[in-house]
Amino acid sequence: MLIKTKKSKRPEVEKPAPGPNEIDSGLESGFSLVEVCVAMVIILVALLGVCFTFTYAITFNAGNNSRAQALAVLQEEVEKLRGLKFTPTVTDTELQGGAKTPFTVVSPNGGTFSVTVIVDNDPFTAGVQDETTPTSIKEVEVRVKLENPSPGWQAAVPATVFLRRVRSN
Repeated sequence: MLIKTKKSKRPEVEKPAPGPNEIDSGLESGFSLVEVCVAMVIILVALLGVCFTFTYAITFNAGNNSRAQALAVLQEEVEKLRGLKFTPTVTDTELQGGAKTPFTVVSPNGGTFSVTVIVDNDPFTAGVQDETTPTSIKEVEVRVKLENPSPGWQAAVPATVFLRRVRSN
């Protein structure tokens, strides 16, 4: 079954395009200025959060790099001290009791570290004993500290090792 529809007798009139100063209110599409500003503020807040996260990560990684360099300097100094003689007849001068003069070491990456060595001739007695106290055991403390730390946790964390040497043959 076919249904017949009436055709409109009104002729279709084409609308002229709006001029440069006219607004066509029936066909507007897009975003308003307020919507664009709100979207920009939201994106700005998100990007600021990302920037602060990157800044924190860079600072934290720089601290880890400094700590790794300090541990490398510390290991080198401990290996030197372990190789020194401490026998009944010979004791190397670096293993003589007392606090040694701090010295500076520059790492290959350019970090400057202060190294402090303290040799205690009797670790079981309070204080640091020098060579006037004969002993068969020595406790050596080696402390490495970054000379110019950036603000933060780097300043509070020197690398320290305690090592004990027993007189050998």
